[in-house]
Amino acid sequence: MSFIFFAAFILASIVHLYYSWKENAKGRAATKPMLLLFLLLFYVCAGKSASLILVLALATSWLGDVLLIPKGHLWFSIGGTSFFISHVLFIFVYKDFIQFANVPWLPVVLAALIYVGFSAWIISLVWPTTPKKMRVIMLLYLFANSTMNLFAFMMMLSTRQTGAIIAFLGAVLFFISDCSLFLVRYYKDDSLVFKKHFTVMLTYLAGEFLITQGILMLTLK
Repeated sequence: MSFIFFAAFILASIVHLYYSWKENAKGRAATKPMLLLFLLLFYVCAGKSASLILVLALATSWLGDVLLIPKGHLWFSIGGTSFFISHVLFIFVYKDFIQFANVPWLPVVLAALIYVGFSAWIISLVWPTTPKKMRVIMLLYLFANSTMNLFAFMMMLSTRQTGAIIAFLGAVLFFISDCSLFLVRYYKDDSLVFKKHFTVMLTYLAGEFLITQGILMLTLK
């Protein structure tokens, strides 16, 4: 059964990415609600005992996808809030696998500086063309995504397992996707992001899948 949902996720992703490449808004809106739903079902069927926290993380990501379909700053904020919750839940998923006594803290501190610096740079690019009420919200959101990435990084450094490496790569892609989305939505020159929503969704879908697959590998080892 898990293979069926995995195939459905891949097929739906290909169709959605096609519509994103063609900049077909109606096609993107029609296929978007199916993406994380199939990934969630794949995870539930693939694991011996699914993590409720990871299920909720994927569910809030799915909800964020749906809430971002309508246009407008309000929907963008509500959808972003759902994704913010998703990042927090991912942090709790990673925390259970981190062996804090084995974490080398210097690389973590350096990574934190890189994430904070990059987040601040992205916000500085969109600051002049972003509504005032959205600026702080977007900055806090990127910091939440950065924190999620740092926990994935600590999980990778402390366990040194393939599943943790894959999950961290997924977290990085998720971060790239969010940065790309901010640039597509609010930067005055949207040509900075290749094929706009195609890049946003390609990195997002790959990121969510790799996080899920990585945690599955850690759980089923």
